[in-house]
Amino acid sequence: MALWLPLLSLLGLIPGAAPAPAKLRDAGAQGWGPPPPALLGPARFALEMYNRGRAAGTRAVLGAVRGRVRRAGRGKLYSLEATLEEPPCNDPMVCQLPVSRKTLLCSFEILDELGKHMLLRRDCGPVDTKVTGAGIPKDAGIAWSDFTQSSVLTPSLSHLYPEDRNETSVLPLLSKDPLPHDFSVKMASVFKNFLVTYNRTYATKEEARWRLSVFISNMMRAQKIQALDQGTALYGVTKFSDLTEEEFRTIYLNPYLREDTGKKMRQARPVDNPAPPEWDWRNKGAVTSVKNQGMCGSCWAFSVIGNVEGQWYLNRGNLLSLSEQELLDCDKMDKACMGGLPSNAYSAIKNLGGLETEDDYSYRGYMQACNFSADKAKVYINDSVELSQNEQKLAAWLAKKGPISVAINAFGMQFYRHGISRPLRPLCSPWLIDHAVLIVGYGNRSDIPFWAIKNSWGTDWGEEGYYYLHRGSGACGVNTMASSAVVD
Repeated sequence: MALWLPLLSLLGLIPGAAPAPAKLRDAGAQGWGPPPPALLGPARFALEMYNRGRAAGTRAVLGAVRGRVRRAGRGKLYSLEATLEEPPCNDPMVCQLPVSRKTLLCSFEILDELGKHMLLRRDCGPVDTKVTGAGIPKDAGIAWSDFTQSSVLTPSLSHLYPEDRNETSVLPLLSKDPLPHDFSVKMASVFKNFLVTYNRTYATKEEARWRLSVFISNMMRAQKIQALDQGTALYGVTKFSDLTEEEFRTIYLNPYLREDTGKKMRQARPVDNPAPPEWDWRNKGAVTSVKNQGMCGSCWAFSVIGNVEGQWYLNRGNLLSLSEQELLDCDKMDKACMGGLPSNAYSAIKNLGGLETEDDYSYRGYMQACNFSADKAKVYINDSVELSQNEQKLAAWLAKKGPISVAINAFGMQFYRHGISRPLRPLCSPWLIDHAVLIVGYGNRSDIPFWAIKNSWGTDWGEEGYYYLHRGSGACGVNTMASSAVVD
């Protein structure tokens, strides 16, 4: 971990981080041309990571390479610049860059430790508009005079900028220099599209300007997360893009999970059968539609309720949408919108005597007086169990027993759009879990194993409300707090 801290600090992805170094200087760098033998292995690895998950016919090929190498702890750190030739592609679900941009200039940071390569940074852009570095200026150098009140608050001209819908996938990483004027204008149009897409309005011009500055900083952060992701996920504009990191964590996440001071559950008996290659309870009728917790840190309730819905269906044959609001109001061990623990929620359901349906006890997104009626309870549970941290055993349990409540570190989820997320472990520590979700299935895409995760931020986030996370690596602590209700 000690080696990672200065590297991540340079990239600005830990609190108090300094700006990343500027673009590689010519001094001491290798000349352009075919990669010298010392750089060939790291360059090929960088190309492999760039092409990972891409369909045949869309993979880039390596051109010229230059770079340098220096010692880093027990290994070597390679700083490379390379040109990549990318064939035309029009499918935004497959291609990370638009069709017209074929020749790219990329900067890579690759750590070689004990013979194993790790991609630390990837920054690619068109050769004619390349801007490198990763620092985020607080003001971002915006020329506020470029944006009138009407253009910021009432973005009625967004239909004039259809090409900007996918622009976030190619936003440059910025140095400490002010944003160039044309980029400022481009970001203004992307922000206008954001306002229209998510029906966002602000009370004053000053607030709109502040939110625009937050939006631009967030896009820079999303691009850093994109460059470091080891999966196929695409990060960019989401409905949370105008919130500061602190606002997002305070409103939507659940730091109470880290304390793990809830009721201790007994260990579940393992499933004897091996896990099938893939499984999805959505196709088998055990999962209700994606719900929305709103501006309330109640993910813990949605995770547990989703699990109970699945358990009831598998044991009673009836899929019911159950009440999260009942837990917010009546679970006195947890903290409603301030957070909670699945283990406490199971205990509360059992002690209350069951759960009402969503129709009978509808969601409000804030704590009220408890209005639970035992006469209206439609579902009950007998117990709850803690599951194995072995992901192969989790998959086997899920395939036989049903969806699983888990807790994860939500790093990067503020900007997640689609694909399989696999953040670097130091960025997404399993010890810093802060969001509860529901695993409903698993499988593989382009030979990359994933967990299919039902989230509670509505269908206008992620892949129609779902998040796909790498399976088998303990990514973001997905295996550290797995549990289920027991329905006999």
